[in-house]
Amino acid sequence: MKLAVIIGTTREGRKTPQQAKWVFNTAKQLQGVEAELVDLKDYPMPFFTEPVSPRYNPERKIDPAVIPWLKKLEEFDAYIFVTPEYNHSVPGVLKNALDYVTWELLHKPAAVVSHGTQAGARAMTDLKEILSESRAVPIPTVSSTAMSGMSEIIDENGNLSEAAKANPYGPKAGLDALLADLKWYSDALSTARANDQQASSD
Repeated sequence: MKLAVIIGTTREGRKTPQQAKWVFNTAKQLQGVEAELVDLKDYPMPFFTEPVSPRYNPERKIDPAVIPWLKKLEEFDAYIFVTPEYNHSVPGVLKNALDYVTWELLHKPAAVVSHGTQAGARAMTDLKEILSESRAVPIPTVSSTAMSGMSEIIDENGNLSEAAKANPYGPKAGLDALLADLKWYSDALSTARANDQQASSD
C-alpha cells in the first residue's frame, strides 16, 4: 500500500503537522506500507473558479498551479487526511484542494484523523462526506485518533506522550486499528481496480 498522509492546513502556527508526523511515523513501520507525508503548504493553489465540475468537463483547462497536486494524488493507493477543525468544519484550503479533484481518488480508501474542539469530530464528519463525493471510499473506522488537546499529547516530532502510550484504549490503539482497516480496504480495492482494468482491456 502506497499511503499519503496529508496535512490539511497551511495556517501560520499550525499544530497539525505534529499529528500528521505521528501518523506517518507509525504507518511507515508497517510491513507492506510505503508512506509519504504530503503537505498542502507545498501545493499552493488559487481559489477554485472553474465554470463546470472538473469530473464532468471534457474541455477542462486546468490551472498549471493545480497540476502538481493532482499528479501527486494519483501516485497513491490510500490516503489519511489529517485535519484540524475550523469553525465547525474543515479548513478552507483543504476543501479548495479537493474541489479540483476529478478521478484521482476513485475507488481508493481514505481515512480522517482530526483534532480541535470536540476532537475535530465535525471536521471529520464533513470531510468524509466531501471525500465520498470525490468517489473515494471513506473507511468507517471511528477511533481515538480524533483528539482534543492534541499538541499536549504529541510533540513536534510526532512522538506520543508516555501517558498516552500507556492507555490501552488511547491514541496508539486507535491508530493501529485505523491503519489495519485502511490496509485491508486498500488491498481489496487495489485488486478490484486491477480486475476492472483487465476487463476493460480484454
